[in-house]
Amino acid sequence: MKIIDGGVCAAKGFMASGVHCGVRKNRTKKDIALIFSETKASAAAVYTTNLVKGAPLTVTKNHIANGLAQAVICNSGNANTCNANGIEIAEEMSSLTAASLGIDASDVVVASTGVIGQPLNIEPIKEGIPMLKKLLSKDGSKDAAEGIMTTDVKLKEIALEFELGGKICHIGGIAKGSGMIHPNMATMLVFITTDAAISPDMLQKALSKDITNTFNMISIDGDTSTNDMVTVLANGMAGNEEITAEGKDYDEFMKALNTVNVYLCKMIAADGEGATKLLECSVKGADDEITAKTVAKSVVCSSLLKAAMFGADANWGRVLCAIGYSGAKIDVSKVGVSFKSCKGEIEVCKNGAGVDFSEEKAKEILLENEIEIAVTLGEGDVSVSAWGCDLTYDYVKINGDYRT
Repeated sequence: MKIIDGGVCAAKGFMASGVHCGVRKNRTKKDIALIFSETKASAAAVYTTNLVKGAPLTVTKNHIANGLAQAVICNSGNANTCNANGIEIAEEMSSLTAASLGIDASDVVVASTGVIGQPLNIEPIKEGIPMLKKLLSKDGSKDAAEGIMTTDVKLKEIALEFELGGKICHIGGIAKGSGMIHPNMATMLVFITTDAAISPDMLQKALSKDITNTFNMISIDGDTSTNDMVTVLANGMAGNEEITAEGKDYDEFMKALNTVNVYLCKMIAADGEGATKLLECSVKGADDEITAKTVAKSVVCSSLLKAAMFGADANWGRVLCAIGYSGAKIDVSKVGVSFKSCKGEIEVCKNGAGVDFSEEKAKEILLENEIEIAVTLGEGDVSVSAWGCDLTYDYVKINGDYRT
């Protein structure tokens, strides 16, 4: 398995594009994206658990009920959410895309992101779809990635090459996500493509299983979005024997999918609104996975800890505090905490109590832009990780006037 270029176009048979069509006022920013497979593909998706859901999620869920899709259309800048005519707009986006590509509207995944509750004008999208079709390219992944960004600062893209049954396969993804990120599932937009052959049922099983340890383990700000989802299209053009059951090939596919998802998770967390640091809470020594996840997510969700990390302050008491109110049943007297970065590692808590440490060394470690908060529970052998970011002044600045 190795990282390659190409994003969502790395897999055989996939092309993509992204343009500015006029949904956004800022003409320097792309605001619509298209991903297209030459053949119908197995399709799987997971959706936000927010009871208020964007209309595209309802339409997409209906479209891929048969486990198949061939294209993805997504606009940014204005979310199709809480609009009286939202379903009609989402269906029209699908129909316009399908007509342009010569496919069935029911084979289109539709998505939308941006300001919630503001009417979405279909006219710019009507003008943009023919441009997207014209610009479809094997080099179009970056343009598509730009087309789905909202408050994101960094483009998020990854692709891998791996092997299944002697056949070379590819998997790639693009993502957007910077704010309103606190799953369960999913508070971002992620589009993944692969040329591996896998049945719709097994693809859904793989995605649903993997997100529990990847996208469901991110938190930026504690807000669960209304619009967002993770989708995977697998067109089978690599020529491997179709995966229809668990086994060696399914396990290899899961490894590739997990690698892509973890990479995108870290990119999303690192690009949190106003963030300057990626935080990873690694929990080891738990009795069970639920306990480990509860502890890890509580730590990365702590506003006080996130603020301390922004200030490079080794305030480890905030880690213990977050563990204490997490609801996890643990023996606090066994808990240990260390801070790590490329500058080294420093132990700050052992057996639930503080230890002598150098504040200067801790500061040096915490000034880096990737920080690991290592927690040991001393009760078992289960380990998990959760990802988040620091809390800065800029988060309030970005969200104070986001709509206006």
